[in-house]
Amino acid sequence: MTSSDGSTGTADAVVIDSLALSYGPTRALDGITFSVAAGSVTAILGPNGAGKTSTVEVCEGYRRPDSGSVRVWGLDPVRDAAALRPRVGVMLQSGGIYASSRALPVLRHLASFYARPLDVDDLAERLGLQQVRATYRRMSGGEKQRLALACALVGRPDLVFLDEPSAGMDPQARITSWELVEQLRADGVTVVLTTHLLDEAERLADHVVVIDRGRVVAAGSPAQLTGDAEVLTFRATAGLDVGALAAELPLGALVTESPAGSYRVEAPLGPEVLSAVSAWCAENGTSPHGISSGRRSLEDVFLELTGRELRA
Repeated sequence: MTSSDGSTGTADAVVIDSLALSYGPTRALDGITFSVAAGSVTAILGPNGAGKTSTVEVCEGYRRPDSGSVRVWGLDPVRDAAALRPRVGVMLQSGGIYASSRALPVLRHLASFYARPLDVDDLAERLGLQQVRATYRRMSGGEKQRLALACALVGRPDLVFLDEPSAGMDPQARITSWELVEQLRADGVTVVLTTHLLDEAERLADHVVVIDRGRVVAAGSPAQLTGDAEVLTFRATAGLDVGALAAELPLGALVTESPAGSYRVEAPLGPEVLSAVSAWCAENGTSPHGISSGRRSLEDVFLELTGRELRA
């Protein structure tokens, strides 16, 4: 796909280099560096206060960094805001919509500013906004979120920043929003999203950037980050000697207990591993139950990297 600036779509849409930003004595960003490939979906993950929203706000031109640089389509998002505005869609978590506004008039008004906007009625229908008659003040959380998403997309942007795009949505609306993101990628649109839903990132993202305490702690595709590791989980008597169990398993197996009585084995899985776990538990006067197995998830990786659960 060739974008409106004549590029082939193979260049980076966003390049962030050594980004630093402080709020008073608090260091929000501490040398953030990563790039976003044109036409891809990049998910930025991090615990509360990690710096992901600050990173996106600098990219959107809402904040100036203390040092480092950001380029969006090769342009400075603050200095070149007028040139970027027609090409960039932004979904704010706070919505940024007047309290007395209604969904369809807002979308039609925004569409009037663009040369090739999306069809407002079609977009509203897909996001379940056609029948929403309440003012923004009286909309449900999910309705506000769907309207904010529609506002970010109506101008047919080349690049869109989505802050928690499906937060507060019911399952059906969440699936619709995911399908919209997938359609954007198919159309060559670059998407940068922050999310607290790890299954959302795992499904949608081509590239994942994990930020913690203002630094990038990992980056790669979901497959690269999760690797080939397999996981067996089970419940048993609390306080078992996990080191002794690991010694009975293939070399390199990792056994952990968290919370008490819940055990996790990371090792190449096979019948011999399950047999060894069952036999060892029996020898130690207990039996494993609630056994499940599968590949390591993005959530597993996130917890290993940050030691904290991801929350909205």
